[in-house]
Amino acid sequence: MLHTLLSKFDTSLDSASAHCDIPCGIYDPQPALYHALSTVRQMDILIGLKDKELDVHTVMQITRNSTEKEKQAEKVKAEIRIIWGDFIKGDNLKNNPGAHDLAHNIMLKASACKQDLHREDGLALVELVNDFAEMFWKMKGVRTKRVVAPYAPALEVVYPDL
Repeated sequence: MLHTLLSKFDTSLDSASAHCDIPCGIYDPQPALYHALSTVRQMDILIGLKDKELDVHTVMQITRNSTEKEKQAEKVKAEIRIIWGDFIKGDNLKNNPGAHDLAHNIMLKASACKQDLHREDGLALVELVNDFAEMFWKMKGVRTKRVVAPYAPALEVVYPDL
């Protein structure tokens, strides 16, 4: 409906989408954690293929898992950018002066995960996103807890302690 209305005024507008430039006020670092874990999971699958014969099936699997690893790492970056850019400002930024460095380090580590297959980069990405989640929930006045994810790669993640 909005597209139809706006298109009457500007015919060059094809579509619009956003999260969360409105802003809606709904932010949660959990999707970033999910994608960080998924990045490590894809790494684990790829590492598990290292001794397999390079037949067509294996090459296709490597291609699919490599593509997915990169998508998941990029999704981490997107989720963190939204919270970093739209929520962490004003008093939240003043009271958390390390927020910019933490978000920047997540961007760098997610890029490292996209570029190569070093599991330690994936583990570091999960830990950085955990640190970000703890900082985020502290800003919201919510206690957190660390629990082991109930699925592979079964790493420790931060959840709000509700």
